[in-house]
Formats: sequence, C-alpha cells, structure tokens
Amino acid sequence: MSKENYESCLEDLNDIPNEEVREPAIPVDIYVQEAADLAVWVEDEKEAMKKAGMDWKLAVRLPELAGTLRYAQSLWMKEFNTQEEARRKWELKSPEAFELKNDLEADCRFAFRKRPDLLAKVQQVEDGTSHADMVQDLSDLAALGNANLSLLQAIGVSVEKLQMAEASASEMSKFLAQMNGESATNNEAKIIRDKAYTLLKRAVDEVRDTGKYVFRKNPEKLKGFTSAYYRKLNRSRTEKSTEDIISD
Repeated sequence: MSKENYESCLEDLNDIPNEEVREPAIPVDIYVQEAADLAVWVEDEKEAMKKAGMDWKLAVRLPELAGTLRYAQSLWMKEFNTQEEARRKWELKSPEAFELKNDLEADCRFAFRKRPDLLAKVQQVEDGTSHADMVQDLSDLAALGNANLSLLQAIGVSVEKLQMAEASASEMSKFLAQMNGESATNNEAKIIRDKAYTLLKRAVDEVRDTGKYVFRKNPEKLKGFTSAYYRKLNRSRTEKSTEDIISD
C-alpha cells in the first residue's frame, strides 16, 4: 500500500520547491506512526475542526501521506545501505589494492629503467593520490605492463599479476562508484524522502495546530494533537533536570 501511496503522491512531491524542503526532526518511523495515530484520533472531530476553518482533506490524506513517507524512507535507506556496504568493502580491500599498485609501479620503474619513454609514462601514472587515481593507476599500469610484457617478464613479473591489477581496478571502481555516486545531501532518493516528510509535516502541523486551538480547554482531547515523542523527550529532560538539582 505504501508504494501505491508513494506513486499517487509523486506529482505533489515534485511540486515542492527545494528551498521549502525540510529534513526530519525526529526518527521517520516514529513520525509516520504519529501521523497514522493522528489520523485515527481526529476521525470523530470533523465538524469541530471544519468549523475552525481546517480543510478536512488534510486529515483524510494523513494515511496516504504517511504511507508515502514510509516508502520514500525505504528507498532512501536502500540507497544509503548500498553506499555504506560499498564503503565497508572499499575499506576492507583498498589496502591490498594500494599495495598492488605500489608494487607494480616499482616493477615498472625497474623494468623500464633503460627506456626513458616508458619511465615517463610510469611517472604520469604516479601523479595523484585520490581513491579515483588509485583505481585508474591500476588500470593504466596493467595496460602499460601488457604492452611491454617482455620487459616485465625479464624481471620476474607474471602475467597473472597484471591480470590481478585489471580485476582489482574493475572491482574497486565499482565500489567507488557506489560509495561516491551521489553525496548524502544531494542524493535523489534522500531529496524525495525529505519532500515526502515535508508534505506530511504540512498536513500534520495544520491538523495539530487546529486541534490545539479547538480543544485547548479539553486536556484529554488536546493530548492527541501533540507529539508523543516530544512529550516523552521533554519529560525525560525534566526528570534529568530534577535529578541534577537534587544531586547539587
């Protein structure tokens, strides 16, 4: 159902200007549940809320918008977890890849020591120290080595070592692309997630603000229009402050 909600709200999400997008202030799963709870809480208050000027369509849409955010969050977490897994694999395998690159550079410098033209190419490969440079260096060294294989074999470098460099370059390039394809702040999945939160927040804020006004003299109903998360958070802070005073 959340996917259907998401697809039905895509046009609304895309209409939100980037400058109006808000990031979740509380955990998304908690906010989604609070929105769903609010939808139930407000069911019997239609006439009072409408009388106060609230567009009842906002209350009706709460489950749909909550489902949209739930699905958008899942898409973002899938993307985020892919990046984190790629980062973990990069950190695990990059030391070996860097060592292979450094070894091949040393091999080539020695094997090509009487060939200034080839040494110049090795020097070009050695320029740069970024992750991307390392990946490109492995690929370039493998290509340079294969093109001058006899010189490398003369000093005991095997074809398998060059093949290892090619395979490592391919593997590390994949990890790097997954890890750095889009930054966390500019990732499209995250932007859509934040837009889904913004869309839901607009509705939640309007319903809550109206409810707080309408039921300002009714404590039992009023509590349903406040965030349980923040009530608990504030209660914990108050208790901690009291403990600090007592301990002083």
